[in-house]
Amino acid sequence: MSSMSIRLAYTAAGAGLPGVKVGPRARIVAVARDLFYRHGIRAVGVDTIAAAAATNKMTLYRHFPSKDLLIAECLREFALECEADWEQISAGHAQDPDGQLRAWVGYVSDLMIKEADRGCALANAAIELPDKDHPARRVIEEFKTAQREQLVIWCRDARYIEPDQLADELFLLLEGARVSIQSVGINGPGARLSRMMQTIIYHNGRL
Repeated sequence: MSSMSIRLAYTAAGAGLPGVKVGPRARIVAVARDLFYRHGIRAVGVDTIAAAAATNKMTLYRHFPSKDLLIAECLREFALECEADWEQISAGHAQDPDGQLRAWVGYVSDLMIKEADRGCALANAAIELPDKDHPARRVIEEFKTAQREQLVIWCRDARYIEPDQLADELFLLLEGARVSIQSVGINGPGARLSRMMQTIIYHNGRL
């Protein structure tokens, strides 16, 4: 798709917010997030992003002095959306720690279907951005670490005997399922994610 075609498509859609007037910074982030996710970070240049956001490179660089900072902001927004989902799980089962954990299993199982085409935006970015000093790396590492820590809290509150190990097993199953779905499709081993997680939880003793 040409830069002009991309621009027309995003402008017509109002950068994903039909009927809402969106400022240039929000448009830039919205279209960059989508383009980075669908096509890869390295494959999308600032010219394409500026055109799709119906603005220009000067405006883009005024808000984000470098493409690297824009990448970091896009991933930060992805992370915040995911954190909000996890917080909703906690709130929905506030008096039931085991229910929180099992609700999360259902959530990530559904997420696998939604991510089937491209997988986890932050995991994908980690592969594309090997430089540990890249500003996006901190976003990725803090987000993944926080996810693992939240799993430990749920497992500990639900009084599982080895909460850290259970959390790590669940976390690694999730990350592995994402890779499997990308390589062999939604009907491969990743389709058994929910069952495998439930089995691991069931066989982990409780205090």
